[in-house]
Amino acid sequence: MLKKLKLRRSHALIFGLIIIIGMVIWLWLPVKGEPKWPKTFGYGKTATQREIGKLDIDVRPDGKGLPAGSGNITEGAVIYTNKCAACHAADGKEIKGVKLPGPPLVIGGGKTKTIGNYWPYATTLFDYVRRAMPYNAPGSLTDDEVYSLCAWLLNQNKIIAANQVMNAHTLPQVKMPAQKLFIVDDRKGGPEVK
Repeated sequence: MLKKLKLRRSHALIFGLIIIIGMVIWLWLPVKGEPKWPKTFGYGKTATQREIGKLDIDVRPDGKGLPAGSGNITEGAVIYTNKCAACHAADGKEIKGVKLPGPPLVIGGGKTKTIGNYWPYATTLFDYVRRAMPYNAPGSLTDDEVYSLCAWLLNQNKIIAANQVMNAHTLPQVKMPAQKLFIVDDRKGGPEVK
């Protein structure tokens, strides 16, 4: 008797769930091709252009999105020492037998992927550093500081000369050694994301 009662309860529970799921699907089915979504969900607010501008800081490989400003290697070395070396080592290179909090950034003796042997675009360096570094205060660097760090890191990786200044015009022109290792996704058709 107890087994039959448990079996009936489980069947009733499954049947009830099927009915609830069916009702939910029926309520959300589109009517004449349009979903029954409410105009608002009753929370949040419309973002202002200023609020959007604070988050719309992406930089494309061609340099679109780079801000005004500039930086040089000398200033970059000082900024690196003060804000980056604690995680990435004093010279940005891998230290044999030592696990750093952050990955090495400069090509050394190992086969570790770094800016100099793996990154395809110099503009990606600017975008990432401005958005995510330093780890303990992401987004705290000024645009000039980011340009200076890019200049120092690119110079340390033997990609640019010691006297080169980085800005919105010069940074996209830097040819990264690894760029030729990446291939363009030229697939056609279908809903795939590129």
